[in-house]
Amino acid sequence: MNRFSKAFIFSICTVLLTSGIAMAETKFTPLNFDDTTTPTAPATTTSTTVSGVTAKGTDLLDPSQVTGGTKMQNAILQIDNAQIEVRNKLLNYRTNYSEIDARYDAVKAERKAAKKQITQAERKIKNLEKAKNKIRKNFERKSNI
Repeated sequence: MNRFSKAFIFSICTVLLTSGIAMAETKFTPLNFDDTTTPTAPATTTSTTVSGVTAKGTDLLDPSQVTGGTKMQNAILQIDNAQIEVRNKLLNYRTNYSEIDARYDAVKAERKAAKKQITQAERKIKNLEKAKNKIRKNFERKSNI
Protein backbone atom coordinates (compact mmCIF):
# COMPACT_ATOMS: atom_id res chain seq x y z
CA MET A 1 0.00 0.00 0.00
CA ASN A 2 2.81 2.38 0.90
CA ARG A 3 4.55 1.65 -2.40
CA PHE A 4 1.35 2.30 -4.35
CA SER A 5 0.76 5.68 -2.62
CA LYS A 6 4.35 6.78 -3.31
CA ALA A 7 4.00 5.89 -6.99
CA PHE A 8 0.65 7.66 -7.21
CA ILE A 9 1.98 10.83 -5.59
CA PHE A 10 5.06 10.78 -7.82
CA SER A 11 2.93 10.45 -10.97
CA ILE A 12 0.61 13.29 -9.91
CA CYS A 13 3.58 15.57 -9.20
CA THR A 14 5.18 14.85 -12.57
CA VAL A 15 1.91 15.50 -14.40
CA LEU A 16 1.46 18.82 -12.60
CA LEU A 17 5.04 19.92 -13.26
CA THR A 18 5.03 18.96 -16.93
CA SER A 19 1.64 20.54 -17.58
CA GLY A 20 2.85 23.78 -15.99
CA ILE A 21 5.97 23.76 -18.14
CA ALA A 22 3.98 22.94 -21.28
CA MET A 23 1.54 25.76 -20.63
CA ALA A 24 4.40 28.20 -20.02
CA GLU A 25 6.23 27.29 -23.24
CA THR A 26 3.28 27.53 -25.60
CA LYS A 27 1.23 30.58 -26.21
CA PHE A 28 -2.14 29.50 -24.98
CA THR A 29 -5.11 31.15 -26.55
CA PRO A 30 -8.68 30.00 -26.30
CA LEU A 31 -9.46 27.42 -28.98
CA ASN A 32 -5.86 27.80 -30.21
CA PHE A 33 -6.54 30.83 -32.36
CA ASP A 34 -3.53 32.62 -33.77
CA ASP A 35 -2.22 35.68 -31.97
CA THR A 36 -2.14 37.64 -35.18
CA THR A 37 -5.02 40.02 -35.50
CA THR A 38 -6.00 42.00 -38.49
CA PRO A 39 -5.88 45.72 -37.95
CA THR A 40 -9.27 47.31 -37.98
CA ALA A 41 -10.05 50.67 -39.42
CA PRO A 42 -10.27 53.49 -36.89
CA ALA A 43 -13.77 54.45 -35.87
CA THR A 44 -15.00 57.62 -37.48
CA THR A 45 -17.64 59.95 -36.16
CA THR A 46 -20.17 61.26 -38.57
CA SER A 47 -22.33 64.27 -38.22
CA THR A 48 -25.66 64.35 -39.90
CA THR A 49 -27.99 67.22 -40.39
CA VAL A 50 -31.50 66.75 -39.20
CA SER A 51 -33.74 69.58 -40.23
CA GLY A 52 -30.86 72.04 -40.34
CA VAL A 53 -29.31 71.12 -36.96
CA THR A 54 -25.95 69.35 -36.92
CA ALA A 55 -25.46 66.61 -34.32
CA LYS A 56 -22.18 66.78 -32.45
CA GLY A 57 -20.45 63.53 -31.61
CA THR A 58 -18.52 63.89 -28.37
CA ASP A 59 -18.90 67.46 -27.11
CA LEU A 60 -19.19 67.84 -23.35
CA LEU A 61 -22.13 69.65 -21.89
CA ASP A 62 -21.77 73.08 -20.40
CA PRO A 63 -22.13 73.07 -16.57
CA SER A 64 -25.21 75.29 -16.88
CA GLN A 65 -26.85 72.68 -19.14
CA VAL A 66 -26.43 69.92 -16.57
CA THR A 67 -29.41 69.55 -14.27
CA GLY A 68 -28.65 71.56 -11.16
CA GLY A 69 -25.16 72.46 -12.44
CA THR A 70 -23.99 75.20 -10.09
CA LYS A 71 -26.23 74.01 -7.27
CA MET A 72 -24.78 70.52 -7.60
CA GLN A 73 -21.23 71.88 -7.50
CA ASN A 74 -22.05 73.99 -4.44
CA ALA A 75 -23.53 70.95 -2.71
CA ILE A 76 -20.40 68.91 -3.48
CA LEU A 77 -18.20 71.73 -2.15
CA GLN A 78 -20.27 71.91 1.03
CA ILE A 79 -19.92 68.16 1.50
CA ASP A 80 -16.15 68.46 0.95
CA ASN A 81 -15.95 71.24 3.54
CA ALA A 82 -17.98 69.18 6.01
CA GLN A 83 -15.67 66.24 5.40
CA ILE A 84 -12.63 68.42 6.10
CA GLU A 85 -14.22 69.68 9.32
CA VAL A 86 -14.96 66.13 10.47
CA ARG A 87 -11.38 65.11 9.70
CA ASN A 88 -10.08 68.05 11.74
CA LYS A 89 -12.35 67.02 14.63
CA LEU A 90 -11.05 63.48 14.30
CA LEU A 91 -7.48 64.75 14.62
CA ASN A 92 -8.46 66.71 17.73
CA TYR A 93 -10.17 63.63 19.19
CA ARG A 94 -7.07 61.52 18.50
CA THR A 95 -4.73 64.02 20.17
CA ASN A 96 -7.09 64.25 23.14
CA TYR A 97 -7.20 60.44 23.34
CA SER A 98 -3.41 60.19 23.22
CA GLU A 99 -3.11 62.76 26.04
CA ILE A 100 -5.63 60.86 28.16
CA ASP A 101 -3.87 57.60 27.38
CA ALA A 102 -0.52 59.08 28.45
CA ARG A 103 -2.06 60.31 31.71
CA TYR A 104 -3.67 56.90 32.22
CA ASP A 105 -0.32 55.16 31.77
CA ALA A 106 1.32 57.59 34.18
CA VAL A 107 -1.41 57.06 36.80
CA LYS A 108 -1.19 53.32 36.29
CA ALA A 109 2.58 53.34 36.87
CA GLU A 110 2.13 55.58 39.93
CA ARG A 111 -0.54 53.23 41.29
CA LYS A 112 1.76 50.25 40.78
CA ALA A 113 4.59 52.01 42.63
CA ALA A 114 2.24 52.96 45.51
CA LYS A 115 0.99 49.37 45.76
CA LYS A 116 4.59 48.16 45.91
CA GLN A 117 5.32 50.62 48.74
CA ILE A 118 2.23 49.40 50.62
CA THR A 119 3.27 45.75 50.33
CA GLN A 120 6.81 46.59 51.48
CA ALA A 121 5.46 48.48 54.50
CA GLU A 122 3.11 45.58 55.34
CA ARG A 123 6.05 43.15 55.17
CA LYS A 124 8.10 45.36 57.48
CA ILE A 125 5.20 45.49 59.96
CA LYS A 126 4.89 41.68 59.87
CA ASN A 127 8.64 41.27 60.39
CA LEU A 128 8.60 43.73 63.31
CA GLU A 129 5.60 41.92 64.80
CA LYS A 130 7.43 38.56 64.53
CA ALA A 131 10.55 40.07 66.11
CA LYS A 132 8.45 41.55 68.95
CA ASN A 133 6.82 38.16 69.58
CA LYS A 134 10.22 36.42 69.63
CA ILE A 135 11.56 38.95 72.12
CA ARG A 136 8.52 38.44 74.37
CA LYS A 137 8.95 34.66 74.25
CA ASN A 138 12.64 34.96 75.08
CA PHE A 139 11.91 37.38 77.92
CA GLU A 140 9.23 35.08 79.34
CA ARG A 141 11.59 32.09 79.19
CA LYS A 142 14.35 34.01 80.95
CA SER A 143 11.98 35.30 83.61
CA ASN A 144 10.64 31.76 84.25
CA ILE A 145 14.09 30.38 84.82
